[in-house]
Amino acid sequence: MKSAHYGAPATLAMALAERKAVAVSAVRPGALVVGADQILVCEDEIFSKPANLGAAASQLQRLRGRPHSLVTAVCVVRDGAVLWRYIAEPRLTMRDVSDGFLHGYLAAAGQGVLASPGAYQLEALGVQLFEAIDGDFFTILGLPLLPLLGFLRRAGVVPA
Repeated sequence: MKSAHYGAPATLAMALAERKAVAVSAVRPGALVVGADQILVCEDEIFSKPANLGAAASQLQRLRGRPHSLVTAVCVVRDGAVLWRYIAEPRLTMRDVSDGFLHGYLAAAGQGVLASPGAYQLEALGVQLFEAIDGDFFTILGLPLLPLLGFLRRAGVVPA
């Protein structure tokens, strides 16, 4: 098992990922189940997915011009037992954009931003919000895919 330790947000992210995977494994005996979760942390504040576009605008205003982390956890479970876990913490710095830019972004991006704890979608228009990104693209999207594929190769689930 591989796991980095990043403190309380990492513990929470891993607990959420494991809870999801264990629940699914209870109804899928013998199956390998992947669970993942992600927590946005900015200056010790944990951000949740916004409930509406007004809350999304408020989150983006609080994040602009500031760095934050996306603490991302993934695990693989079989029959309720955790076989592998991994945590990564990409760091992103949002540009100091105007309220007008943020409102234009939200109008163009629409309701899809509500699926992200940062109210942005880096894989689409949200990339325009950033001045610096340090971390793996897939991890930023919510799944540390390369480490997961490495585990699955070692487990013989995907071809080496």
